[in-house]
Amino acid sequence: MLTDLRPVVLGGMQRALLATGLWKAEIPPQTAAVPVVPTSSAVYPHNLPLVSPEGKRLNLSELKGKVVFVNLWASWCPPCVAEMPGIQALYQKTDKSKVAFVMVSLDENPAKAQALLKRQGYTFPVYFPTGPLAAPFNSQSIPSTVILGPDGQLAARHDGMADYDTPEFKAALERLASN
Repeated sequence: MLTDLRPVVLGGMQRALLATGLWKAEIPPQTAAVPVVPTSSAVYPHNLPLVSPEGKRLNLSELKGKVVFVNLWASWCPPCVAEMPGIQALYQKTDKSKVAFVMVSLDENPAKAQALLKRQGYTFPVYFPTGPLAAPFNSQSIPSTVILGPDGQLAARHDGMADYDTPEFKAALERLASN
């Protein structure tokens, strides 16, 4: 039982460090407003086959046309636990018709991930990978966050803990979604 609390306690301490503003998320660069006309023949560049806790399959290509916020995490990772309240807050403030959140749990035991989410009351969508992680998702560390533009191209990547619930980061996501 105490082992289950360790990431939460350490995550809480790290969350306090996030509040100092020392760890800020990388803001996706502002791109020129170029009209993007999606075509069904265009190939989505990143493949990441996933499954939800309910067994629903998802591939990122299904999210074409939206900005995709992908966060790789695990319930045993204190920095992952520390940044989750900020991600939840950002998720609640973001237009879901323009920005999709894909929280990818790397827990070997999905039940542990689900228990953490339930205990904390998180509502963002969570998935589990169904195979090896391809670039740009194969990081040597977690948490790791990848932002894909509406065309599926890599817009930003941040390895390590960050506070994503900032007006600047939300505005950057909105700008990226409007391009």
